[in-house]
Amino acid sequence: MAQNLDALRLALQHSPDNAPLLMLFADACLDDGLLDEAEQSFQRVLKDDPAHADARLGLARVALLQGKTSQAAVRAEQIVADTPTCAAAYLLLARIHITEGDLQKAKAMYDKGVALNRSLADPGIEKDLHGIKPSGDDNSGRKRGAMTSSGIPLELVEEEKDDDDGHPRGGAAYDLGLAEFGKPQLNFSGVGGMEALKEEIRMKIIYPLKHAELFKAYDKKVGGGVLLYGPPGVGKTLISKATAGEINANFIALGLHQILDMWIGGSEKNMHEVFELARQNAPSILFFDEVDALAADRRDLRQSAGRNLINAFLSEMDGAESNNDGVLILGATNAPWHIDPAFRRPGRFDRTLFVPPPDEAGRAAIIEVMAQKKPIGELDPRALAKKTEGFSGADLKAVFDLATEDVMNEVMRSGKVIPLTTKDLIKAAGRHKATTKAWFESAKNYAMYSNQSGFYDDVLKHLGLMKR
Repeated sequence: MAQNLDALRLALQHSPDNAPLLMLFADACLDDGLLDEAEQSFQRVLKDDPAHADARLGLARVALLQGKTSQAAVRAEQIVADTPTCAAAYLLLARIHITEGDLQKAKAMYDKGVALNRSLADPGIEKDLHGIKPSGDDNSGRKRGAMTSSGIPLELVEEEKDDDDGHPRGGAAYDLGLAEFGKPQLNFSGVGGMEALKEEIRMKIIYPLKHAELFKAYDKKVGGGVLLYGPPGVGKTLISKATAGEINANFIALGLHQILDMWIGGSEKNMHEVFELARQNAPSILFFDEVDALAADRRDLRQSAGRNLINAFLSEMDGAESNNDGVLILGATNAPWHIDPAFRRPGRFDRTLFVPPPDEAGRAAIIEVMAQKKPIGELDPRALAKKTEGFSGADLKAVFDLATEDVMNEVMRSGKVIPLTTKDLIKAAGRHKATTKAWFESAKNYAMYSNQSGFYDDVLKHLGLMKR
């Protein structure tokens, strides 16, 4: 595979704008796990041909492999809306629904994709869907020509299975498959490092919620929207959950793909119901992960029903009929430069918090927390922290995982638990590259050349390019 990639790279040097060649190279990179190179190649194709379905599908596949399920779902849904005969997009949606545990929707998407192109039948997907009954075939009550919210003709899509009481699934908020709902036990003491960020959250979020009466004296509502941005794996979700724990508020977490619905008006209804759930359980924190999956595609959705979902989201945040007193809406994103400015105007995500990788002291604190659930012999958190410059919390977890894998062979032979040591962890750290570096390479360009509003000042300060 490496030889094929080298040959394709050489060919691209002589023909850098050759779309078929770029697609071959991107697919080869995907097969070899080189997601960044694959993404760049798909984007180069789309630069010259924005409607290129295979390149758009490639970006959706990259997003899914990167763990950005919401973004992958939005991209795949949009491909299906624009090209209802794209069988591969239906199969990708089936994989996404399987990942989320919604096997009924996965079955509907898979059956549709295979019906369009039987050569795409996937034994792996069929194994996951084994025993799932197909949806009903009776569409007699629907008008021919009606469309789903994704722009799919209803006669081409199988009917969703009803609950035992006859009500369609997915209509109520409890059917959305919320990632989390309730009062978390986690608070700031359970989050290693991030001391500067914790204090900023106290000033911008916690104190206003704890002293709501003072805000009411100034006729200022408690709540609103806060956007958390930073590299992947730095703990945006974790700190959001801990914030809810600090103020004993309900924490409602979901990805935007859990809002999306095939039927006209279904997505907007789901959006309204989850906001209503947050209002009825105030004080509450409503956490949207990968919020850029919605905001980033706004221009692409202008001519589709997805535009209605965006309007519904913005209306729920600050519309005339929306009473979000006591509801804090947190949005997390790894790509703030894709957020439409309309999402950052006053009354929406008008407060931003940069979540940087932990500093040395923060890494040492995270290491101590992670070590509590591991068999540890001798451990020097400071020594390991010095060897992991630029590592995120997720990177540090990967270091522990690599070190564990290294000792497992001996553990299996001896049948005894072998404690991890600082030496084991430092050796593992040498084999792992900080995942935040690629993010800062992109962020630096935006911070230096697209920062008229000062939105990226914190990034420049973190990089040492602006005085604190």
